[in-house]
Amino acid sequence: MDLKVTTLEGKDAGKVSLSDAIFGLEPREDIIARVVRWQLAKKQQGTHKTKGRSEVSRTGAKMYKQKGTGRARHHSARAPQFRGGGRAHGPVVRSHEHDLPKKVRALGLRHALSAKLKAEDIIIIDDLVAAEAKTKALAGSFASLGLTNALFIGGAELDNNFKLAAQNIPNVDVLPVQGINVYDILRRGKLVLSKAAVEALEERFK
Repeated sequence: MDLKVTTLEGKDAGKVSLSDAIFGLEPREDIIARVVRWQLAKKQQGTHKTKGRSEVSRTGAKMYKQKGTGRARHHSARAPQFRGGGRAHGPVVRSHEHDLPKKVRALGLRHALSAKLKAEDIIIIDDLVAAEAKTKALAGSFASLGLTNALFIGGAELDNNFKLAAQNIPNVDVLPVQGINVYDILRRGKLVLSKAAVEALEERFK
């Protein structure tokens, strides 16, 4: 499929051919959802923690004598049913990460790219380069292109001026092509690829 290429100033810069094996799939939500769940689980800190009955600081002495009070038989005030006692089956520090086959991850990325193209939310920019690191100038270029919520994917090396100018613009993310991922693609409205990014993606999935 051919898609027109534009510059940051909005001028026409020819066309680029996109591979149907990467951008022309029929998107499958189940595969995309699996990859997003895997990404978010891997990202989760898992530092939540409560104290169990062996960890709370309370006396270990028997609360009252075993017999003759008419009350239930209790030993330690650290038991979960008492105020100030330990938490029963509370959260512990752990990793939420789980495995996902590499082929499923790669397929999920291709389906996410195909979903963006099908929704007409992909824009190809000739080169993501800024003359100077000025946020105001770059924000004006984005406004002229109608980009208010977008993910920009550059080549293997990002232009430093462009990266610095874009980092203060809300709802705009900039990543090198090796950092492209399903979650970031879906969380932004438009996907803006440089020609170098398209070439790198086609080389990656060749």
